[in-house]
Amino acid sequence: MGVFTEPVEVACSPAGEPVRLVWGNRTWRIVAEPVRWYQRRSWWAEEQRAEPGRGAGLVDHEIWRVQVRLEGHRQIRTLDLSRQGNPGRWRLIKIHDAVRSMSA
Repeated sequence: MGVFTEPVEVACSPAGEPVRLVWGNRTWRIVAEPVRWYQRRSWWAEEQRAEPGRGAGLVDHEIWRVQVRLEGHRQIRTLDLSRQGNPGRWRLIKIHDAVRSMSA
C-alpha cells in the first residue's frame, strides 16, 4: 500500500458522492459505490489552537474509498481520498494496489 498525500480534482454527484476524479492529468471514473467514513486526526499536534466557531474538519477527516478506472482500460485501482473543508479540498492519501503492482 502506498501512503502519501497529493491534491486531486473530484467531481461529485448531487448527493455529494465522488463520481470521477482527475489525477496525474488523467480522468478516472468511479466504477463501484464509494465508501465513506471519518477518521480522527491529531489536531492538537497539527494546530497551534482551535479558533472559536471552527469545528468542521478540525477533529475528523472525511475519507472516501473509491474504485476507479481509466476510460478504455480494464485495470481497476482502489484509492482513498480525503475531503477537507467546505466546499472541500480533495487529496489522494492512499493507493491500495501499489505494492501488488510493484512486486508483480
